[in-house]
Amino acid sequence: VQLVESGGGLVQPGGSLRLSCAASGFAFGGYALIWYRQAPEKEREVVARITRDGNTNYADSVKGRFTISRDDNRSTVYLQMNNLKPEDTALYYCNRFPEGLRWGQGTQVSVSS
Repeated sequence: VQLVESGGGLVQPGGSLRLSCAASGFAFGGYALIWYRQAPEKEREVVARITRDGNTNYADSVKGRFTISRDDNRSTVYLQMNNLKPEDTALYYCNRFPEGLRWGQGTQVSVSS
């Protein structure tokens, strides 16, 4: 049972990235999925959520720039990030709700010119 994040990288301000989180070992369609991030010396925070039915909500700081989606056939949740800003720099994680799993290694997003 695990979640594996990928897709991070170094981009310039205004750039885009698409993160993926691949699940295995559980019934993916039965859970909400959440993207989190943690910047250096800051608490982990929720970035975006998607319910089993596909309803979404976002942190105010990313509204209008990030889009969360899910593909239940591929057991994968995505985070499309556009117009990236330096303050988006963080380690990004995904997890399920309820019954969150042990945190994975995350994927690093760095936004810098």
